[in-house]
Parts: sequence; C-alpha cells; structure tokens
Amino acid sequence: MYNYTILDDKELTGLLQNGDELAFTEIYNRYWTKLFAVAANKISDLDEAEEIVQDIFVSLWKRRNELDTINTLGPYLAVSVKYRVIKVLAKRGHQQKYSDYTQHIASLTDDTTQQWLDFEELRGRLATFVADLPEKCRLVYRLSRESGFSQKQIATELGISEKTVEAHLGKALKTLRTRLSSFLL
Repeated sequence: MYNYTILDDKELTGLLQNGDELAFTEIYNRYWTKLFAVAANKISDLDEAEEIVQDIFVSLWKRRNELDTINTLGPYLAVSVKYRVIKVLAKRGHQQKYSDYTQHIASLTDDTTQQWLDFEELRGRLATFVADLPEKCRLVYRLSRESGFSQKQIATELGISEKTVEAHLGKALKTLRTRLSSFLL
C-alpha cells in the first residue's frame, strides 16, 4: 500500500497507467484547484470553467494508458486546460457570429413579413376605393389598370370617345391618389 500524498508526479502517473484509482484521486486532489483557477481566470462562467476541468480529468482517466511520455503532470494538465479554454472561447465566438447572423436574418424576415402585410392592407384599401368610384370611372380604371387595355381599346370596347376615356381615367386616378395619400400618412 502506498502513501499517495508523498509520491511525485512520475510515480503517480505510473500507477495511474496501471488503473490505480487512488493515484487518480491523488492527482485530482493535487491539481483540481490550480486547474480551476486557470480556467476561471480566462472564462467568466464558473460553471463552464468547472466543466472544463472535469473534462480534463475524465480525459486523463480515459487516456491513462498513453501517459508514458509525461514526466511532469502539472504543466501537462495546465496546457490541457489552456487548450480547452481556447476551444471554448472559439466556440463562443462562432456561436456569437451565428447568433448575430440569425438575428440579422430574422430582422430581414420580420421586415419582409411586415412589408407584405402592409402591401396586402394597401391592396385591400385600393380595392375598396376602386369599388367606391362611379360606375363608368371604375370600369375605365379596371380596363386600363387591371386588364391592360389602351385608351383606344377602352374607347372601342365601351363605345365612347378617347377623350371621355382619358377624363374618366384622370378622375379615377386623382380620386384614388387623394384617398390613398390620406391612408399612407
């Protein structure tokens, strides 16, 4: 039976390679606080710093058979923590960029949706205003704007002069502009 507290890192590493759980416990007790201090110094979230240190020890236990090249455990574990901290900070940076990107896309989507709703409301108002036009005016407007007829075609279709078509279309557009401008303000 060993007195684990007096063993050096090389001896503890040798015992750890053989699966000695008490050697692992001694390493854990010897280095946990130091490693936590290193992690907590770089990462403001203490829970995350603790998780980093715990992951280092889990990894140490899983890779215990590969430790024959390690002479001093302290520097090895400290470097491991630093690399994990760098990895976590890089991940945070990527997450922040992704979050910023998704917020930007969401704002564009939200804006597009709002524009579509505004357009639909405007189109509904326009339809109501067109329906309120006098009959001939409304008919001339629809043939011109909705069916794409020229003034000459409208005149032929309705059996009226082109000047009359022009007058009805001018009256319709003026009325609609006036009513829509009050709506858009």
